[in-house]
Amino acid sequence: MLIHHFLENSAARFPDKVALIHEKIRATYGRINTDADRLADFLVHCGVEKGDRIVILLQNSVEYVVSYYGILKAGAVAVPMSTDLKPDGLNSLLAELEPIAIISSSRFERLLQASDLDVPNLGTLIIQNPKLNWDSHRVSTFSFQETTNDKRQTTYQPQTSSGRDSSAEIGTEDISVTESDLGSIIYTSGSTGKSKGVMLTHGNIVANTVSICRYLQLTDEDIQMVVLPFFYVMGKSLLNTIVAAGGTLVINNQFAFPATVISQMIEERITLFSGVPSTYAYLLHRSPLKKNRGQLIHLRMMTQAGGHMARSIKTALREVLPGHIQICIMYGATEASARLTWLDPDRFEHKIESIGRAIPGVTVKILDEHDAEVPQGAKGEIIANGANIMQGYWKDPEATADALDEHGYHTGDVGWQDEEGFIFLEGRKDNLVKVGGHRINPQEVEDALLATQLAVEAAVVGLPDNLLGRKLAAMIVPLNGDTSPDAIKETCSAILPKYKLPSEIRLVRSLPKNANGKVDRNRCLEIIQQNQ
Repeated sequence: MLIHHFLENSAARFPDKVALIHEKIRATYGRINTDADRLADFLVHCGVEKGDRIVILLQNSVEYVVSYYGILKAGAVAVPMSTDLKPDGLNSLLAELEPIAIISSSRFERLLQASDLDVPNLGTLIIQNPKLNWDSHRVSTFSFQETTNDKRQTTYQPQTSSGRDSSAEIGTEDISVTESDLGSIIYTSGSTGKSKGVMLTHGNIVANTVSICRYLQLTDEDIQMVVLPFFYVMGKSLLNTIVAAGGTLVINNQFAFPATVISQMIEERITLFSGVPSTYAYLLHRSPLKKNRGQLIHLRMMTQAGGHMARSIKTALREVLPGHIQICIMYGATEASARLTWLDPDRFEHKIESIGRAIPGVTVKILDEHDAEVPQGAKGEIIANGANIMQGYWKDPEATADALDEHGYHTGDVGWQDEEGFIFLEGRKDNLVKVGGHRINPQEVEDALLATQLAVEAAVVGLPDNLLGRKLAAMIVPLNGDTSPDAIKETCSAILPKYKLPSEIRLVRSLPKNANGKVDRNRCLEIIQQNQ
């Protein structure tokens, strides 16, 4: 079983069914699969060989989906890139990956032309609706439309910079791909350190996709709305699972206007919605979710992953949503192809602080610093094993050795298990801030700030301090414009002891985030330090 077999199987079962909805586009499984076949054929004739990296720099769209599965059908490795990249960031990734091709759109042409495309092997550039002139660049440039046009002339025979000659005799049927072959390299968000390329095989992604479909009980009747980018591992997981189930994917790239999201959820009869913590914070406080709750009659489940979500947000969400809508809390990592644990919605209220138990096919243990399993209730590092665990980090053996060993994947997260085996997170191993003689978990302080009901979002960081060694500073998005830092601190003092209160509170319109919606803590720290 390979990743693109999900698309092929659903296309065989439901060729005329709408697989994807994006704005005015309604693309069927048959059309997407056919276009992916044509793109794969084009890539092979351009000299793409098994294992070659191909970069995808696109917003969520039907072209993205065609590109992703087309690359896999060609035996290549799909490498999605953040749409927030700047030239320097893109240059370093291209030099590291040495891709043979890039698939992008006119939206990113200026970024590409400002970048260094003179890297080994790069010979093909495919752009959706190109607007700029590429004649002066050495790469062979094509429009996306001609790569999937069934009436195109097969006269393209560019030569890659590696000297490979293309051949019109080659077809995708000659490509032999196995479950152990790389399917994708997905870069971590880099919110707390250097972004790393996670190497995932077809087997890794297939195992996780099948497991998620099983525990969420996905069917071909499900309609999944996606507001998260496909280059983010959770977004990619939503794509693979709904395609595997034969359901329908609704792309909404307008989450900056959350009222339109609620409107489309009602209009398209969405059954599944997924987000990260900030997604739900803004749905609760910046959208007409509560006003329209009675119209969400088809929505059966909301799922959350992408980091810790405060209890106050979970509680508010449960109060706002109609009783028939389940809430599913999940935990995972890019290194796990997406998912490691899930909290059964039936246990949501009883285990609201928990990330649940291991998903089918995954084993999770809590180990101490000597790699010994800790007793029930004791804290340790969360270690995971399963067919979904990555092969390592691209060209980074040291980081790979730190993350993978004979015990499994070391998540870097601290947690504990209760008597029923439910896992509870306590934060990151390397994220504690020592203030005076106290070690403080910023996550606890953030939760308390949100529990004041005066904040939409909060991020807490540690700053150098001559007296205490470190002090806490908070960036907060206030719920109301007339909320003051003193009011927040005073209300929070009823929840936290004095030594855990932030010394400084800075009110902002929004927290800096990565394109996947996660808070960029490094950027938060930079902003606070710049204004000291």
